Amino acid sequence: MSNSNFTLTVTKFNTIIRDIFNAEELLHNVKIAGEVFGVSLSKTAVYFSIKDEASSLPCVCFYGELAKDIKEGDMVVVTGSPNYYAKSGRFNFVVNKIEPFGQGLLYQRFLLLKEQLEKEGLFDQSHKKQLPTNIKRIGVVTSKDGAVIQDIKNVTWRRNPGIDIVLYDTKVQGNGAEREIADGIEFFSEYDKVDVIIVARGGGSLEDLSAYNTELVARATYACKKPIVSAVGHETDFTIIDFVSDLRAPTPSAAAELLAKDTKSHKMALKKDISRLSRNIDTYIADKTLQFQGTKNIIVSMVEDMVADKKLQIEKLTSQISSKLNEFVVKRDYELKLKLATLKKLNPLDILSQGYAKIEQNGKPIGLAKNVDFGSQIEINFSDGCVKAMPQNKE
Repeated sequence: MSNSNFTLTVTKFNTIIRDIFNAEELLHNVKIAGEVFGVSLSKTAVYFSIKDEASSLPCVCFYGELAKDIKEGDMVVVTGSPNYYAKSGRFNFVVNKIEPFGQGLLYQRFLLLKEQLEKEGLFDQSHKKQLPTNIKRIGVVTSKDGAVIQDIKNVTWRRNPGIDIVLYDTKVQGNGAEREIADGIEFFSEYDKVDVIIVARGGGSLEDLSAYNTELVARATYACKKPIVSAVGHETDFTIIDFVSDLRAPTPSAAAELLAKDTKSHKMALKKDISRLSRNIDTYIADKTLQFQGTKNIIVSMVEDMVADKKLQIEKLTSQISSKLNEFVVKRDYELKLKLATLKKLNPLDILSQGYAKIEQNGKPIGLAKNVDFGSQIEINFSDGCVKAMPQNKE
């Protein structure tokens, strides 16, 4: 019976393939050797592939500890079983053991060149050039056909539409790519109309990025008169040009972010700063007004307390003075009355009014009978008048 008479659903077909893999005992716990590339992490698994000269095999390891140290270019022996996920029709080799198998040739070459150039001083920090603060034109060395140049344009012009971008079209991998990349760097080095250079390409395997791991590109980068930002591969990818360049960006888009000042964000930030400053000034004025009012109230209260205290002191002092003055007046009045009483007693008129008289003769007072001159007239002074008489006899 011909199979063309049967129509299978996708689910049925994928399930048959899965069951074939699961049923074949020879494929379980098999060991496979290859060079690691395309490592990526998720929360639950480590995804990578291994390859030889002709083929590659997608792998997944659900034991993070097993795969935590593997990196691009490692030669490994993985032990595991094939798995065909029927729901998505995806094939993976599920790894339960990883063993080293030496290093790949490309990675060995990478390490040797890195060591050589580092010894020559091409990576020295002292040789790094500062990026210009006011960038008006960026030179980009990459392919005109890739998504990289579009990403750089989009990010740059979104952040600052006033920046010009000049493209030097090159291969990014394959035969002759390193020569074109070096030529692009040398061109912009002498081109006065650009302020900074981005050398960029998207992610890929160590083999895909091999043009950027060449001595030719490294020395062109080192000799460049303009600042160079390398933006090759993904954040986890490192190439020789990254160590030589003046600044490494994790991605091409990140390079554009670093070089293009965001005018809109800058304006918004400036507005926010002005608004925040205005609020701070209002708050400061309100705080100072409140402090002033509080201080004013304290001072007024202190002055009122001081005035009340002084008023009380004055009233007390006034009372004391009044008391002392009254005491003084009473005392002096009493003394005056005593003196007046004394004077009154000593007043001759008062004495005379009591029946006494003052006798004078020849203008002199006569206090004794023996002093009377019987030949002269005497004056007898009473309180109400004077009587003259002649003395007669002395008895």
